Formats: sequence, C-alpha cells, structure tokens
Amino acid sequence: MYSAATESLIKQAREIKEDELQKFYGRVFKLLHSKDQGGDTVDSLQRLHLILSATKYSRELPSDLVMKLQTVLCSSCPEQLQVLSCSILREIFLSVHSLCSNVSQDSRTISYVASIALSQAGNKEEVMPLCHHLLKSLESRLSEGQMSKHTLPILSKMISVYPDILTDDQVNLVSRKMVDWLRYASMQQGASVSSGGFFSGPRTRQPAPLMELDGVVTGDFFTVLCVGQSYTEDQWMNMYAFSMIRSWLLTYDTGGTSNAESALLKRTHVIQSQHQDDRSEVDSSVMSMVSATSSSSRLLPPKERLREKTFEYCQRLIEQSDRKALKKTDTELQKACIVESVSIMDIICGEDPSYVYRAFPCIKALYGRLNGDLAYSRTLIPIAQFYLNHSEMAAVDSEAVFRQLFGHCPTGQFNEPMLAFEFIQFCLLNASTLQARVTNYRHSFPNLLKFLAWNSPGLISEFVELLPSLLAPDTAIELLHTILDLPCLAAALDLQHRSACYQASDRTLWDQQGVKVAACLDAFRQPFYRGLFLYILRPEAGTGDTIDRLRMLHEILADMADSPRVVRCAQVIPVLLHVYFNTVTQISDEKLMNQLMLVLLERSGLLYNIRTFHAEVQRVFSTHLQTLCKLHPSLIVDQSRELLDFVGSPSNIYSKEDFYTHVVWVIGEYLSVSYDTRCSVELITSFFESLEAVLFEITQVRQSASPPSFSPRLITVLMTTLAKLATRSQDLIPRVSLFLSKMRLFARSAPVTACYSEEDSEEIITRAHELINLLKLPNVAQFVLAPSAGGDGPRWHRDTNTSLPQSMRTISTLLHRHSSVLPT
Repeated sequence: MYSAATESLIKQAREIKEDELQKFYGRVFKLLHSKDQGGDTVDSLQRLHLILSATKYSRELPSDLVMKLQTVLCSSCPEQLQVLSCSILREIFLSVHSLCSNVSQDSRTISYVASIALSQAGNKEEVMPLCHHLLKSLESRLSEGQMSKHTLPILSKMISVYPDILTDDQVNLVSRKMVDWLRYASMQQGASVSSGGFFSGPRTRQPAPLMELDGVVTGDFFTVLCVGQSYTEDQWMNMYAFSMIRSWLLTYDTGGTSNAESALLKRTHVIQSQHQDDRSEVDSSVMSMVSATSSSSRLLPPKERLREKTFEYCQRLIEQSDRKALKKTDTELQKACIVESVSIMDIICGEDPSYVYRAFPCIKALYGRLNGDLAYSRTLIPIAQFYLNHSEMAAVDSEAVFRQLFGHCPTGQFNEPMLAFEFIQFCLLNASTLQARVTNYRHSFPNLLKFLAWNSPGLISEFVELLPSLLAPDTAIELLHTILDLPCLAAALDLQHRSACYQASDRTLWDQQGVKVAACLDAFRQPFYRGLFLYILRPEAGTGDTIDRLRMLHEILADMADSPRVVRCAQVIPVLLHVYFNTVTQISDEKLMNQLMLVLLERSGLLYNIRTFHAEVQRVFSTHLQTLCKLHPSLIVDQSRELLDFVGSPSNIYSKEDFYTHVVWVIGEYLSVSYDTRCSVELITSFFESLEAVLFEITQVRQSASPPSFSPRLITVLMTTLAKLATRSQDLIPRVSLFLSKMRLFARSAPVTACYSEEDSEEIITRAHELINLLKLPNVAQFVLAPSAGGDGPRWHRDTNTSLPQSMRTISTLLHRHSSVLPT
C-alpha cells in the first residue's frame, strides 16, 4: 500500500528506542522555545507526529513538552506550527477540560482546540467549558475576523456528538440568534478594499447591493442564493445558520408551544399583519409574500419563532430557485437549496401540522415546475417525502407524484450514482409506508433494479435490505425472473446508454466501441429485436413473468458477457437470490410454491452465459430447493410430470449436475405416502423406472466409452434414491438389488478408474454393498432409508427407548447375526 521509502520511515518510527526518543523530545522542546522557529522546527514536529501515529499504542510525552505544544496551539504563531501541534496533541491523552478552559478568541485557534476536544472527550462535562465559551461569543459582538463566524460549525458538531449538552435557556439563546441571522442579515455587499493606483493608497469601495442569481438586484431579505463580491459577517452567519438548521430542528425542535397555542398565535399574527404599517425598507411592490413580518411574531417562544422564520426562509429559497441562473454552478446550488428547503419544511410540518396547509401550495407549485425535467430528478425525492408524510392530512392526491418518481426517474437517470443512492435510501426509509399507501411501489421493481444493474457494488447492501419489501404474491415469480435476468438488464442499459451517445450514422465513433459492442449496438437498433429490449427495459411489472425468446436475447447479448459492468452485476445475483428465497418461503401460498418449482426447473439451464454464473445460481437453487420441498412436500406430487421430464433427461446431468443431484435427492426424500396421500405405487414406479434408466445409461461399461464427466456423488445419490423408492414399493426391491450388484463392475472398469480416485471408486462399491444389505430386510430398510417425518424431532434423540441411535444399534446387531448369508 505504501512505497518502500514510506514503509522504511514507518518502521523506523515504530522501532525507535526509548533513550533516543527522550533525547528527541528534549530537542523538540528546545526548538519550540527558540525565537527562530523555522524549517528545523517544522521537520521535528512532523517526525514527532509520525512517531506517535505509527503505532497503535499510545505514547506519553513529557508534561513540559505537552504544555509547550498547547501554548503554540493557542498562540499567534505560523499556521503550519499550529496544525502540527494540533495533530500531535490528538495522538496523546491529555486533559480536555483544562485545554478547553483556556481558549482565546482567535477563530483559527478555537477550531483546533475544538477538534482535539471532540476527538478525545469522554463525556459532555469535559467539553462544557468550550461550549460555554462558544455561547458567550454568540452573545457578544466581536469584531470582523474573530471567531463568531466559526462558532456555529463547531457548535453544530458538538450537539451532534452530545445532543443534551445545551440547557433550555441556551437552546432559546441560540434559537433567537439564528432568527436574527436568518431573517435580518444586511442587504448590502461586504466592503471590499481595492488599490487606488500607483499614486494613491488603497481606498474602500462603497457597498454595492446584493444580486439575485439572474442578475436582478435583491428586493427581499438575504439568503444563501443571494450573490455578491464579498459578504458581511452577518451574511456569513446567515449561511452557516441555514447549513445547520435541519440538524438543529431535528435535535431541539420538539418542545415549546403546543400546536393549539401555536395556531392561536399565528391567527393573531395574520389579523394584526392586516393592519400593520408598511415599515419595510423596500418598496411593497417587490416585497415577497413570505417576507411579511409583524410585531406579533415576537409573541412566539424562541423555538416557535425560529420555526416560523425558517419556514419563511425556505419559501423564499424556493421562490429564488425559479430564477434563471447566469452560471451553471449556480443552477446546481439552486437544486441543492430546493432539496434542503423542502426537507426542512417537511420537518417543520411534522412538528407543527398547522404549517401543512401553508406549505402545500408552495410544494405543489414547485412539483408542477420540476416534474418534467430529468435534470431536477434529485429534487423530487424530498418532494415525494413531503407528500408521503402530509398528503393525507391535507387531503391531497399524491398518486401522480409517485408515478413520476418510480416511473420516470430510474428510467432516465439510472446512471446517476448519487440519485441512485438517495432514491434507494428513500425507499428503505419508507418501505412499510410505501407498501401500504403507494399502489405502484411493488410493481416498480423493474425500474428500481436498473439502479442495481448499473451500480452493482455500491448498492448491494441496500438492495439486500430493500428486496423483501418489493416481494408480493402476485409479482413474486416475475421478480425472480427479473433478478435472474439482471446481467441482461445491465448489458441492455449499457447498450441504451451508448446508443444515446453515438448516432447510427456516425460509424467511426460507433466502431471505436469495439467489434463485439458494435455488433450488439446494431442488434439493439434493429426493429426485429425491439420487443426483447423493450421487455428487459420495461419500467414496471405486470406485462408478463418472462418472455419466450429469452434464449435469443442471451445470444444477442453474448458479446457483452465479458463487460466489467455485466460481470460485477452477475456477482451480486446469488446474494439477492438467497434473500428472495428466504422471504418467499414465508408466504403460505400453494399456487405460488408450485410456480416457483417450475421456475427452478426451467431457469436452472436458461441463464446468461457468464463464467461461473451458471454454477453459482444452480448452487443457490439447490440449497433452496431442499427448503422448499421440506416446507411443501406435496410439490413432488403436484409437479410429478415436470420432475419426471427433468430427471429422465441425462443431458441435464452434464449441464447442471449439482442441481440435478439435489432434485433426485428430494424425490427420494419426499415422494412418500407419509408426506402426501396422493403418492401412489404407480407414481413411485414411474420415478423409479425413469431414474433407473438414467443410472443404467450413465454407468454402461464399454471399451470405447469415455471417462465419466460426472461426480461419484451423483452415482451414490441415484443409487440411494432408487433404494428409497423400492422400500415404498417392495416389488421393486429385486430390480434394484440386481442393479446394485453390478456397480462393482462399473467402479472397477478402466474408464472409471482412469477418472476417479481409489477412494471414489471404493465409496461407490461400499454404498452399493450397504444398500444391498439393507434391502434384504425391507422393513428395516424402510425405517433407515425413509424415516418418518418426525424423525428430526427432539424425542428421537432424547428418549432412550425411541431414539434413532438405539434403533441403529439394533439394526447393526441384526445385520451382524445374518452376516453369514450376506454377500461379501
């Protein structure tokens, strides 16, 4: 990870001896006391920081050196020395309380002290002096350049670590100050100093008015969307206050005036505002509705008043966001302010429902302006959150909002990683509410999975948590097909994205994508294949579980199988499948379980051809096939025809051996009258004959036969399943015994010994020998090979008289007594 030189320096720092270290401490102490604190001092402090940080064990510095570092930190020395002193003090244990008790008014110093205090404090009492110091600075009027501008960021960090550090009086103090900063910042730009030319000294320009983003002079109160060449101290505080207001409201806006009292005060506010004198400093014709103020608002408690002024501030920002910005960066700032403003208004309405009726006209107008513009897709997420939280109270229909959100945003913006993360976080946060109230939520998984197909590594943990909320009985089968086809979706999205960037007429750029990709792009543009791509890129569920020409789609996209995006997408499928099956098996729906069994049989061999993808998916299928049949044993009888077709085809062994082996095992385990009374002798015989024919075909011994390409495990499972079925229809016992007696010849044949190890061949012979011995005692064989359904219950293992070990000892005794008549 590090270069050789860096590794060498770290090793030296870790292995420095104690006597050398003490000498070095003394040298650093002397350098800090010298008047000329130049390059040697900086180099020594950098080395000291490396020594302290290179080991996980904490080192102790001499107390006089610690005091000197604290002195340097709090002095007016060069900033580089302060930064190094701060970094060193963060690496050692020191008294945070004493450090916070002696704080200067310098803004840079207080920032360094705060970083040390918050990283090392064990409780709020240790940082209480620093907190009091910050609050005292808010009450006092400090000169320009002192620390008041830096107070709020530090205070915001402090309350995020220790939310209960402020008393009610202190919360009210900060709330009052924030009201002043948010609402009453100056309307002129900060004074700027310019050169007066060669023959005159610098002169101070007259303050210019602030501008809106479209170049118009600001006619209302200052916000973060007002621009100027420089800003005054209170304007900076306005920006800082807005940046922390959301966390402040979430932390402290829970008490204060009750909703009824608040509503009464607001009605008083409205009545009095109708009769107030126009004392505004701007002309009423350009005065915004949200900036109307009155003396009655001061009747509100500090928290309520902050809520009121914050609400007005957010409305003003939403109004400003409608202006045409002159710079592209300002357009991005408008989007960010919309997101923050709507989120803050959502919090305020949650704390005081009386704001809902004031907020909805503004939010509805904002949505009407933005819903058709994909560039503003991120802003729709907080708008949707607002509708989800408050539309019922305001009796507002929100269906169109969520149709737009789930239908259009993922389709057009699937390649935006930040939108994808925020969108999925929104779904996770509101999963239960979305399931209950948004009708198209569970049908939107084809669109939501586009985010995962394009951003697979970054979103897998979120989708593991989200997937259960998307699963419903009516769409469960389609969801399974969609998960299995996710690599195809990733390839199709890649082609869609490339096709939008390069026109078909520009063959030069087209061919630069590579021969394979160019061929896939040609197919993507052909009308003949349009239906395939329209289905795989569909925006919502309900058009069908899957398509008949899926194999053709795999062939079209074969050249995209090596794409890094497709390969990464395929790697997350097994994880999603485990989540899917663990969830769907909790649904008690026999029809769904039967459909699921059919999908497993069909899709085990119908997968996009990506290296290792088939094997990984079939391994997941095998695991959950056992669980599915254990929970619903009647599936074997219900799907007997499809299972017979599947196990009767030896070709399935060579393409999906692991899954085939598990299918054979569940047939032998659950095809029994004890699990389903419909299990007839004829059905058992049908399965027996089908499996017997397969085993006979793959174990034929010919001189020209090629070595077997299947594992010995398949042979032993087939033999055991045949023996199990024979115990349930005892007329079959002679047939299977005769067949098993020939397995020694197979295991010792030249092709087999050339392929299998001696242990594998011996395992086949031993298993055949054991089964033959068991079948000589049919009732005993039935007990051992097909125990009752309750055989895994505690009684079979705790009760001495009925336990399975006791039964096995009895059988062993019987077999031992008859050993003289058993074949060797």
